[in-house]
Amino acid sequence: MKVYTFGDKEKPTIMLFPGTCCYWKNNFGHVIKPLEEHFYTLVVSYSGFDETEKTTFISELDEVAKIEDYIEENLDGKLFAAYGCSLGGSFVSLLVDRQKIHIDHAIIGSSDMDQAPKWLAYLETSLMLPLIYPVMTGHPGKFMKKRMDKMLAANDEQAEYAKKFMAFMGIGTDRDFSFISKESVKNQFYTDLYTKVDDHIRVPGTTIHVFYAMKMGQKYEKRYLEHFADPDIRAFDLRHEELLLDADRWVREVCLTCGIS
Repeated sequence: MKVYTFGDKEKPTIMLFPGTCCYWKNNFGHVIKPLEEHFYTLVVSYSGFDETEKTTFISELDEVAKIEDYIEENLDGKLFAAYGCSLGGSFVSLLVDRQKIHIDHAIIGSSDMDQAPKWLAYLETSLMLPLIYPVMTGHPGKFMKKRMDKMLAANDEQAEYAKKFMAFMGIGTDRDFSFISKESVKNQFYTDLYTKVDDHIRVPGTTIHVFYAMKMGQKYEKRYLEHFADPDIRAFDLRHEELLLDADRWVREVCLTCGIS
């Protein structure tokens, strides 16, 4: 696990957590520069997903422990803000709930918060891995390629979102993701599904904010209200992480959420 840092250490600290099987530059490369104007910005690059390391992602809790150690050793155990993109929202939730470090503003970025018993998580992972790993590494199978081509060929709003989101995931770019092993993808996908995020999380001094993408559906809002005791839910008429695709708007919303002008 590595942490990349940007900007002035005297500014409030924000730590960014990538989504499922995502490369940190694809998720956050476009927001770092505008974010630096307001924050000392740190981006987590998970074990097994960084080209400078020869590591394997073991489990979500193993990675959370590494992140806690980094925050304790380098940031006096405190973050002003944290943003979790998709899967990253589970990381932020776990960091808040475990209370080994402190976060003033914990922002959950339209995370689905899917959870399952281990047997079902294993089954879902076994079904999804042969589909998603080839797509990630630039070699989609015939079935997935046909679906992707059909989706991208449409001339509508959904297709435009799909194009941007695939680039956000690193799909179809010229980046070489061969350094990401199938084992790391499997372990991240599997352990995220079965690692429990507690209900009614409340920690003194921490405000949990949720960027709720309404087009995902109301069941996700219900999940946020189950997991967090008193969340600040900020609703947007958008799709999953669509807000993050718009760098300027996303940075404005983060600043507004954290009370920074």
